[in-house]
Amino acid sequence: MRTTLSSALALCTLLIIGTPVIAAPLQTPAPVAEKAAINLNTATLDQLETLPGIGRKVAERILEHRAKSGGFKKIEELMNVKGIGEKSFLKLKPLVSVAKPEKASGVD
Repeated sequence: MRTTLSSALALCTLLIIGTPVIAAPLQTPAPVAEKAAINLNTATLDQLETLPGIGRKVAERILEHRAKSGGFKKIEELMNVKGIGEKSFLKLKPLVSVAKPEKASGVD
């Protein structure tokens, strides 16, 4: 009898206030805004140094590689830079991009 009475009371409460007596489902937090990927073809020395595991020397090597090769065509080329192996690359992969630099548009 008590179970039926409790159920009836819960149903009446639901009808009166319009919300269930049981706990409301948890809401998932809003996604955190992600930082834009650093373009290997336009990044400065300081921007490259913000990447995990990239210090001044490796950042300089990235810039040298970019200058010698005419720019990165795919992010995997980052592993051609001394000091960046597969493990480092896998950490960097979601943080970098290789979009071609935009050329200045203007009349000469």
